Amino acid sequence: MTLQDLFNEKPTQLWNKRMVEYGDDLFTEERLLMCDKVLDNYLNQLILLQETKHPESIMKAVEEIVITFNELNGKNDYFIETMEREELAKFIDKAARLAGLEIEEDQDITEEWREW
Repeated sequence: MTLQDLFNEKPTQLWNKRMVEYGDDLFTEERLLMCDKVLDNYLNQLILLQETKHPESIMKAVEEIVITFNELNGKNDYFIETMEREELAKFIDKAARLAGLEIEEDQDITEEWREW
């Protein structure tokens, strides 16, 4: 698995499926597009950082995506609930590890900044 593979495994795919198949009204096309843009930016940042595997730079990217999702969530009726939080945190963590971040298995790297 590479960081490039994660472009096809974003949590927004699951969210879109729940919106379309189950009528989940937490999501709208606009929210999903905004989230995709943020996730793509995060992955692109990590792709640039994976050469150096510099932990501080990777954690700065994690901080930025978490804070951005805090803002998106607050401005969009708090659409990140328990399931979405778990999916999003897992995705952020997986990408950071693929970029070279070495942390303990059960460590939540989003918790320090996360409001969702």
